Amino acid sequence: MLDILMIEDEPNIAEAVQFILTREGWRVALHGDGLGGIEAIRGAKPRLVILDVMLPHRSGTEILAELRGDHDASLAATPVLMLTARGQATLALPQADAVLAKPFANDDLRAMVRRMLN
Repeated sequence: MLDILMIEDEPNIAEAVQFILTREGWRVALHGDGLGGIEAIRGAKPRLVILDVMLPHRSGTEILAELRGDHDASLAATPVLMLTARGQATLALPQADAVLAKPFANDDLRAMVRRMLN
């Protein structure tokens, strides 16, 4: 089973997060933009989704809203960590389980993911 699916369009951020979380023992897969994001979640059925707010083709908030409305209740309840740019940190994201502003400290990311998966 996949632990984490990250939907992030910035390769440097996606690869860094994948490296950090894989070193902690979690299985992490990446998806590179908003297009096909919900399909990637449905296909992978991860324990946690890390979702960027600003994505090409489809925003993270749109993907999150569709996920929460999914007919599969267990999929709709998947924990979601939203990543925002520093200036967006005050965005209202009530459907997200947690929000982390970029740039973030590696320790903050690890602690938040650990809390959400345990």
